[in-house]
Amino acid sequence: MNLVERAKNIILTPKTEWPVIAGEAAEPVQILIGYVLPLALIPAIATTIGMGLVGAGPMTSFGIGLAMGVAGLVTSILGVLIGAFVVDVLAPTFGSEKNFGRSLQLVAYSWTPAWVAGILQIVPVLGILGTIAGLYGVYLLYLGLPEVKKTPKEKQVVYLIVVLIAILVVYMIIAGILGAIVAVLGLGMLGAMGG
Repeated sequence: MNLVERAKNIILTPKTEWPVIAGEAAEPVQILIGYVLPLALIPAIATTIGMGLVGAGPMTSFGIGLAMGVAGLVTSILGVLIGAFVVDVLAPTFGSEKNFGRSLQLVAYSWTPAWVAGILQIVPVLGILGTIAGLYGVYLLYLGLPEVKKTPKEKQVVYLIVVLIAILVVYMIIAGILGAIVAVLGLGMLGAMGG
């Protein structure tokens, strides 16, 4: 799997890319190291630069930017893993294939637009556009369910809604915990650097 080709194809031609993905071996370590990590680094590095160097107001410092970037990276990786777990646990309820590797493929490749658009975090005020681009990932998830998880068409929408709600709740919990850690670390770094 070529990272750039996969990212381009899943964003531009998802209806033909999902069947290709469904035909590949679902190797979690390869997906995480070869796809998730490199793409999740895009918004993490962009956030570090945007919040730490370009600025987002009077609280701009490299320490805060770095803390935000690391928190974003950790949130992305945990979000994909937990999202895949949720998709997999719910699979039998919706007549879908229970297979963690396939669930990881589905979630990881669906996050692609958010990671690619994460480059916009370099300019903090444009960061919201990256979030909006991430909504396209919901559509990608919808398209991937029948291909990768063998979800029956009649259960596809309900499965998607339940998965999104579950992932959103888990993501908010993770973001809250990491946000508190970043606040403590960021303010500590800011104090250590003399403001």
